[in-house]
Amino acid sequence: MAEEGFKRKLSAILSADVAGYSRLMAADEAATVKTLGTYKEVMSTLIMQHRGRVIDSPGDNLLAEFTSVVDAVQCGVSVQKELQARNAELPEKRRMEFRIGINLGDVIEEQGRIYGDGVNIAARLEALAEPGGICVSKTAFDHIESKLPLGYQYLGEQTVKNIAKPVGAYRVVMEPRVTVGEERAEAKVLPFWRRKSAIAGAMAVLVVILGVAVWSVYLRPPPIEPASVEKMAYPLPDKPSIAVLPFVNLSGDPEQEYFADAISDNITTELSRFEHLFVIARHSAFVYKGSKKTVRQISQELGVRYLLEGSVQRSEEQVRINVQLIDALSGKHVWAEKFDRNISNIFAIQDEITQTVVGTLGEKIWQASAKAVTKKPLSDFKAWDYILKGRVHLQRGGKQENATARVLYEKALELDPELSDAYINLAWTYYLDWRWEYVDAKSEALDKAEALAKKAAAFGENSAGLQFLVSRIALGRGRHEQALAHHERALELNPNDAELNATYGFLLIYAGRSEESLLWIQKAMRLNPYYPAIYPTLMAIGYYLTKRNREAVEILVREGKLSVGYHQLLAMSYGQLGLLDEAQVHVKEILKMNPQFTLSEFRAYAQKIYKNETDIEHIIDGLRKAGLK
Repeated sequence: MAEEGFKRKLSAILSADVAGYSRLMAADEAATVKTLGTYKEVMSTLIMQHRGRVIDSPGDNLLAEFTSVVDAVQCGVSVQKELQARNAELPEKRRMEFRIGINLGDVIEEQGRIYGDGVNIAARLEALAEPGGICVSKTAFDHIESKLPLGYQYLGEQTVKNIAKPVGAYRVVMEPRVTVGEERAEAKVLPFWRRKSAIAGAMAVLVVILGVAVWSVYLRPPPIEPASVEKMAYPLPDKPSIAVLPFVNLSGDPEQEYFADAISDNITTELSRFEHLFVIARHSAFVYKGSKKTVRQISQELGVRYLLEGSVQRSEEQVRINVQLIDALSGKHVWAEKFDRNISNIFAIQDEITQTVVGTLGEKIWQASAKAVTKKPLSDFKAWDYILKGRVHLQRGGKQENATARVLYEKALELDPELSDAYINLAWTYYLDWRWEYVDAKSEALDKAEALAKKAAAFGENSAGLQFLVSRIALGRGRHEQALAHHERALELNPNDAELNATYGFLLIYAGRSEESLLWIQKAMRLNPYYPAIYPTLMAIGYYLTKRNREAVEILVREGKLSVGYHQLLAMSYGQLGLLDEAQVHVKEILKMNPQFTLSEFRAYAQKIYKNETDIEHIIDGLRKAGLK
């Protein structure tokens, strides 16, 4: 067989292609090619991180091979979540969604390429997947069912082209859920406090038994391997550092996932208000959602000493929250508690958790930096629930999701007309209408956002979220000093918010304070170790405007390739360095994306944003030296 030049082996195959590729190309070829190239680079990086290799990448297709089907599926989930986040930054019509098929099967390898039914089945499964979704074969499912915290929907035996026998297929639900569609589908687990029938009572006993077992683990936890300070990815801060990991949804209802996520989010927000704490951003903490990584690994990767983890179980008007605080350096559980309360007291529970964590880490922290944001008890929990559901849609981005979120916020206000959070979130939907031009009447949308923000303030709201919203509205109206003032107030209220730190750096750049901006963006990167591409891009702008052109090039080449403005920044940086051949590479990309680009039009655009005329001239000078006219 060796003489034949190939070998057979068992591999996990991931096949991906773009849904609606022809439509995207017909609408805008240049933009589609650019986005496709960017997204393929993202996918290739994630494939490598999950111990896979890209086999081929023709047109809008990508084929990858893994030795482990677990790695393949984890990679597929990471790809879809990352691309979903990136799509949120694009206009709805320009979003690019991939379908992914994964199969475990026998393949033939020859000169680095792979062939056979194992590959063909993965390609056929890809066609069964929804845009932005993943479909796996029965053989792959059998290997991952008990190994990954995901859900699966059985699609039945599928007859696919050029494959002799029907292929069992499953849709992957990218959040913890039960498998449905087969005889073995599980019944929904009811929380212990519901005893409306004998069956419910039996289930309650089972849950109590399981609960005792779980809490015996909390009371006598298994040894945790301590984290090593020497192996930290970042130096430990000079104050108590903590990450709030995503709380696990134990409600037995996958639709309650948003509620568990909201608890984690809110506790992160509350802890972030303490300037004597160092709190990792939600975005980086949620990288570990469903992860099997150890306390030691997470602590070392994030560069923090403490981890807060927990679970949430909700049923109608009741909620149980289990929470524990871990000192990763000692490997010990510092504190653990459970809360069984009426759901209307959810704010009180979150406050109690926050106060206990802060008190445990140091009483002086609470005394020195507590910036109280008083929230009245919920008069109608359904109103707050509408807000949480609305946030899910708002985070997904896009015109339709924005409209759906607005409907939910309006329902919240119908139930509680004095709920300030609802006014703030509703205002964001109108701001986004203005920002992304979802509506023709842009000025009216911004007016509406401002009126709703004032309404929230009238009900006594003074949160970092409101101040940030008002700052963005002021910037939209060209009121730079007012935008800075409100943003600074937001940072006073929530100094650990990575997004607030990064966007403050962004405002300082526009205000002509580029040297100062670099410090804030660096802080945002440390608070959010898995930061988005916009952070290094902002650093590059700051470097360029402070005439540190080589550093601008280095950070862009290393980290900023996936960001908007990449080619423009490199063109002007290379232009200032006199590296005209390198600059021309990026000039060609700029003109490919915008053949009508002129320096005079760009100057008119820059004058609307940058306050400092010297900065504008420096940018124009770099682009001119690069060869643009």
